[in-house]
Amino acid sequence: MNAWNEDTAAGPSETGAITVVEGSSFCISSHTGDIITGGSQGVFYQDTRIISRWVLRINGSLREPLVARTPTSFQATFVGRAMWVGGRFDSPLVVRHQRHVGPGLRDDITIRNYSSEPADCDIELSLEADLADLFDVKAGRVDAEALVRRTVQSGELHIEAERNGQRRGTAIRATGALVRGDALTFRAQILPRGQWSTSVIVVPLINGEGPEEPFSETASPQYRVGVKRHVAWEEHVPRVTVTDRNVQNVLNRSQSDLGSLRIFDAQHPDRAAVAAGAPWFMALFGRDSLLSSYMALLVDPNLAAGTLQTLAGIQGTKVDLDSEEEPGRIPHEVRLGVTAGLALGGAAYYGTADATPLFVSLLGELSRWGLADDIIGSLLPHADRALEWIEHYGDRDGDGFVEYLRPNTHGLINQGWKDSWDGINFADGRMAEPPIALCEVQAYTYAAYVGRSLLARSAGDSNLEHHWAERAAGLKTSFNERFWLPGKGYFAVALDKDKQPVDSCTSNMGHCLWVGIVDEDKAPLVAERLMSPEMFTGWGIRTLASDMGAYNPASYHNGSVWPHDSALVATGLMRYGFVDEASRIASGLFAAAAHFDGQLPELFCGFDRADFTEPVPYPTACSPQAWAAAAPVQLARILLRFDPDFTRNVVHLAPILPEEFGDFRADNVLLGHSRIAMHARGRTGSVDGLPPQLKLLDEPRPPLHVDLRV
Repeated sequence: MNAWNEDTAAGPSETGAITVVEGSSFCISSHTGDIITGGSQGVFYQDTRIISRWVLRINGSLREPLVARTPTSFQATFVGRAMWVGGRFDSPLVVRHQRHVGPGLRDDITIRNYSSEPADCDIELSLEADLADLFDVKAGRVDAEALVRRTVQSGELHIEAERNGQRRGTAIRATGALVRGDALTFRAQILPRGQWSTSVIVVPLINGEGPEEPFSETASPQYRVGVKRHVAWEEHVPRVTVTDRNVQNVLNRSQSDLGSLRIFDAQHPDRAAVAAGAPWFMALFGRDSLLSSYMALLVDPNLAAGTLQTLAGIQGTKVDLDSEEEPGRIPHEVRLGVTAGLALGGAAYYGTADATPLFVSLLGELSRWGLADDIIGSLLPHADRALEWIEHYGDRDGDGFVEYLRPNTHGLINQGWKDSWDGINFADGRMAEPPIALCEVQAYTYAAYVGRSLLARSAGDSNLEHHWAERAAGLKTSFNERFWLPGKGYFAVALDKDKQPVDSCTSNMGHCLWVGIVDEDKAPLVAERLMSPEMFTGWGIRTLASDMGAYNPASYHNGSVWPHDSALVATGLMRYGFVDEASRIASGLFAAAAHFDGQLPELFCGFDRADFTEPVPYPTACSPQAWAAAAPVQLARILLRFDPDFTRNVVHLAPILPEEFGDFRADNVLLGHSRIAMHARGRTGSVDGLPPQLKLLDEPRPPLHVDLRV
């Protein structure tokens, strides 16, 4: 069973599919609202497909679709026409179908008769639940012969299956339905200008038990906990106003998508973490969740705090070759389905090299944002355990660099953010062989050392502060010596098993600029290469330069554009003072978002803007996706050059907004325990409501950690 080393790209999806999501539950349907068998459509709850077929026929015919809308992330509305008895072409029977996803499904179906004659309707809703694991659906290997039991109990259709000692099931009912083993049927006579309605309720079952708050016919879906959380989120996040309507729409969509991608720990319902993306990655991912919550700090720093707290709760405690768990290691992915458990003997998989240092660096960043001391204090032991992992397990050979090598045959071959099997390659296209030390992983480790040094300074521990500052300085020196390619003018993406530089030109080195590990004299050459025609498409930065042997603009990691990656590259360029270059990337990504209805996807193809007037979609990109949603927020932050630092009691605000943005205002921004308002235009800005201990500086944050005390 190879759950974890399948292709890491999203699974197949149908053109025009509609996705609604709440927490880890989601539904993929056709644009009519029907769920068609044989593909990836379905209703998913805790990584199990609880509905694999949902087809509505009225008088023996499918609906003629008119419109599909998703007014919220967890709700969809479908409108269509039903066939009139006798086959009348211009049918007066209009079907309105409202779908809510959450702890199961609620579908409210209304048929309205707009004619002056009564309408007799035979209504059939055919249903199936294959109870397949999400991994199997994503990989297209659902077992059609799996034993599924169907029974009718007290007016409900129960479908259950047992796999590997776990019973998964679903209970389906509807008001006024005649229940069969494969369908719910209704007979209705709809009066002239009248209507008929029913509510279809789907309740997921695990070992015969339903969720604590299932859907019901009597309680309005609008009053569920999940809905209340989303409403509270919308009230809590900043209110952004920008003269450029596209920029405002993109930022508003980003905030809404980040709210929809939050997941909650049942043991700590007030603690939100961010899932990686819909539909296939609605789970906690170490790297994705940490980077996404970092880029979303301007929206809500508590999202980063909740992500850190949730990951700390499942930090590694033992050595397990199957799951790749090691003491102090932060997991890569957490799943609830049967296949994941079968593959690993547990729900968490730890095979990633970067989540552990990112955990420490994000905690250090949160201290600069004024995170509560009690939260910082509770997470410090976990940060120290993460640093111990870096020393004892991450650095496999004692050379000071963090490497990865899977100890089994089912784990990920590549364990950085480019985790597809062919993601790390030489300039001539050859695959690099592990153990592999990625350039950005060393950068994240440097950021972890710097972050821990800052945390020690805040605690008044000068010995510990200097210890980690020295570790950071040593790593920076060795990194610039070993990874720099003087003949090419850029950094190697990695060192391979023989400690030879993997010499392809990639976007990864932009992450090294972001955290400040790059020597100042090398930064101009890195910036020049990143902004070269081989790397910059006009929309964003390619993951792999177009003059490399493995380049393919329609690949997952070898030439495509990932918005989060480009946003971090832009952050690095801005950090080193390459303002125009960073602004060009930001403008390109905001322009690309306009072609995706304001919602940047996980990735898009790496074709040049001069060749195609619109960004070319990648066919299986997730949307909404957490770090793509967070990317515009990060871009806004770097264009504002907004950097709070409670450790030094200062706030930097030195805007450098493009002229076309016009006025930018963000109200209700959380900073420490205060809510502030920012206003900016061009190169001027102001802040209202700043905490009294903070001094506003109209200059950018110093670009480099020169003495590791900046």
